[in-house]
Amino acid sequence: MAGPPNKRQRREEYKKSQAKVQDGRVELPKKKFYRQRAHANPFSDHLLAYPLSPESMDWTGHYPAFTQPKQADEDAPRMTREVEIADIGCGFGGLIVALSTLYPETLMLGMELRTQVLDYVISRIAALRAQNQSAESEYSPYQNISAVRSNTMKFLPNFFRRAQLSKIFLCFPDPHFKQRKHKARIVSAQLNAEYAFVTKPGGMVYTITDVEELHRWMAKHFEGEEAGDSRELWERVPDAELDSDPCVKIMSEETEESKKVTRNGGKKFIAVFRRKPNPEWP
Repeated sequence: MAGPPNKRQRREEYKKSQAKVQDGRVELPKKKFYRQRAHANPFSDHLLAYPLSPESMDWTGHYPAFTQPKQADEDAPRMTREVEIADIGCGFGGLIVALSTLYPETLMLGMELRTQVLDYVISRIAALRAQNQSAESEYSPYQNISAVRSNTMKFLPNFFRRAQLSKIFLCFPDPHFKQRKHKARIVSAQLNAEYAFVTKPGGMVYTITDVEELHRWMAKHFEGEEAGDSRELWERVPDAELDSDPCVKIMSEETEESKKVTRNGGKKFIAVFRRKPNPEWP
């Protein structure tokens, strides 16, 4: 006699049931069926699909409400807007979901390496869109958010052109506590230069962590103490300005990790950095 279904079987059965609308209602996915390891190795070969360049990336399937119908003289439909906000390591998508209604006409992208977690975010966005599709507004809620599987340490410039983004979020990244693992941290001299490349002058990088040592590491690298030329690219936003920034409040309260830190009574360390204007050539 066959035993009870294992975890994988229960997960697949649940995902099939999610595809069906019951009693005219679309339910949000349950995270317990999408659990995976807390972090993925960014140096592994994950068999990722990525665009050869930002120009070759097709965003129309991600943001259909912001897609202009194909004209007679065009080869493909065109987007009416570009992605402006990226949440790198978006986890279960709490940040972009919360930001979506704050900036309803701004396209946002969650970037996540873990497959099960990404599947949850995609299912969550689809359910939210279905639940709100009858809203009376120019753009129905949650049409401006999407997510892709990507290793941003390798392929960030493949998705975004120079000076495209206005905001980047790095929320509770993997601390990689061991010194030999520091090369895998999401903040470094090399990666900060890539963030500067895809961020427009005046744009922001938001960081938050519950690990004070990692917070100091990120601040030192963005401020240039450990990164040489980073001081030409980034300046730290004074704490006094952060109180009036709604993104800081959302980042501190709406992500799954921030809620867990709050429940456990932990501290949150926040630092925000502004992209400087491009320096003049000598």
